[in-house]
Amino acid sequence: MSIKELTRPKRLTIQVSDIDIITRILKGDKTAFRLLYDRYAKLYLLICRRYFKTKQDAEDMLQESFVSIFKDLNQFDTSKGQFLHWSKRVVINTCLQKLRKKTVLDDFDEIADKGFDIGISPAVIEKLSLQELTTIIHKLPPGRKLIFNLYVVDGYTHKEISEMLGISISTSKTQLMKAKKLLKSDIQNSNLFNNGNYA
Repeated sequence: MSIKELTRPKRLTIQVSDIDIITRILKGDKTAFRLLYDRYAKLYLLICRRYFKTKQDAEDMLQESFVSIFKDLNQFDTSKGQFLHWSKRVVINTCLQKLRKKTVLDDFDEIADKGFDIGISPAVIEKLSLQELTTIIHKLPPGRKLIFNLYVVDGYTHKEISEMLGISISTSKTQLMKAKKLLKSDIQNSNLFNNGNYA
């Protein structure tokens, strides 16, 4: 299915389950993939926007992600979890593959784990709008932004991140610590929380 076909104006459709849509796609129903695209495109674009600064790059990654999802759809196993969780991982992995080509993953400096953390209260993250969070995240250096996205927003462990990126667990922890320090400073110096309740 071409990108033009995927990006045509939406049509009103009857709500059907992910499993029903996937079954139709695997049977060769090309129109069913449009249903899947319409259902998840906005969510996946938000993920891509966190990893890529420009809207154009994020939209390009959205299209590449859907190509990967379509190509690997027969590997989705309903017994191992929901389609949403599986497909989000495909989107994130597609983003990481592109970042590898841009050598962003070389932006890690290996220093000893200090054994402490510069905390940001969960309330701070929760009270940020998605736009505010994305704006602040993009102010981070590429490597730290990547670790923050994977650990804080997408919920991967340091062990999983180390395996995904080919870095040590210590490096992942250190980069997160540095990211939090920069974010905390940026939040405190911004006008987002001038009432003093978020420090």
